[in-house]
Amino acid sequence: MAEKVILPDNQKRVWHFMPTLDGYIFREFMIKFSILLLVSTILFLLSDVLNDLSDFVENDASWRVYLPYFFLKIPGNIRFILPIAMLLGCMWTMATFGKNMEVTAMRASGVSLFCCGRSILFVGLLTTLVNIWFNEGLVPYTDRKAGVLLAIGSNDRRSHKIEDQKLTYRSPDKRRTWLFQLPEESDGALGVAAKDGKQYDVSVKFYRANGSLEKDLTAKQAIYKDDEGWFFEDIVMTEYSSDGLFAKPSKNLKTWKLSDKIATETPVDIQYSVKPVEELPSWVIFDLVVRTKDMSQRSKNVYWTVFFYRLAFPWSCFLAVFLGIPLATKSERTGILTSIITAVVIIVGYIVVAQIFLVIGKQGYIPPVIAGLAPTAAFIAYGIERVVRNQA
Repeated sequence: MAEKVILPDNQKRVWHFMPTLDGYIFREFMIKFSILLLVSTILFLLSDVLNDLSDFVENDASWRVYLPYFFLKIPGNIRFILPIAMLLGCMWTMATFGKNMEVTAMRASGVSLFCCGRSILFVGLLTTLVNIWFNEGLVPYTDRKAGVLLAIGSNDRRSHKIEDQKLTYRSPDKRRTWLFQLPEESDGALGVAAKDGKQYDVSVKFYRANGSLEKDLTAKQAIYKDDEGWFFEDIVMTEYSSDGLFAKPSKNLKTWKLSDKIATETPVDIQYSVKPVEELPSWVIFDLVVRTKDMSQRSKNVYWTVFFYRLAFPWSCFLAVFLGIPLATKSERTGILTSIITAVVIIVGYIVVAQIFLVIGKQGYIPPVIAGLAPTAAFIAYGIERVVRNQA
């Protein structure tokens, strides 16, 4: 049972902004939060160095390859560090206040528990917004670039280029298979933003409804035009017998059009579909699922689960504060060590449960919305309940 602070009859809880008190709490928290964030980032960086540096060294990779690689790994690490750093920073700050009986003094003066941690809540909200930007924009880009550098530095450069310069895509209705030859400077993504808007050395195989091969074409150039479709130039087209086993004589065509009524896939669809879902921003995942009508249920489970998880997970930074404040104030009676252990167990448990829900949601065992949102929703309810219980 939480210890209650009895106020005089004429004393009310203070809710308004108090620059001196809020500034003091903010300063103390930012010092501790910055220390935790820096130390955790260095530890994660050292772990990456120990795990991956030998791959670069064994293949005589240049420092111009592996130094940028380790730098690009930092944002992905910070994304997972932020919630734990927020929680421990909040607990460290509030526990220090509790040890010096400052929390008791503030609450006895009419300052509510929410107001005691108002500055920390504000930082938690800003950190959540930063984490959302990391998830949606920065980390997918840095992870992709880091993967390319790892492949270059740990393997033969020539074999990496050969493997990375071809992109294969199967249409959602299983009626077409595309093969693109990517430009030499590509990082493995389809060059949809090329200056002339064209793809080069494109091959397409067409299949009948029964799965037999209908025809294939190879074009020197291809360009996609909105509301019209694909236009191919300098084509070699080969048609097949009704069973798809025997090829008819090839024909050379100057131009040929594939209407968007037949082939709904666009260069953007192809580019994003062949990327790992973890590298896609949430808005791209949403657009991809909504616009791809023939996507399999298994693929939908994967995309929707990751989508809802992406929406929920960054808020663990903000919600960690709701957990840290009541646990830290409890340390006045039970000791800081007990509270820290409790907090770490809860936050680690949350991350583990969130990852388990993510996996089983991708497999389709539970609805994606539950798999993505349920752990964070439970974390919210528990944190708010603890604050309300200790509010009196």
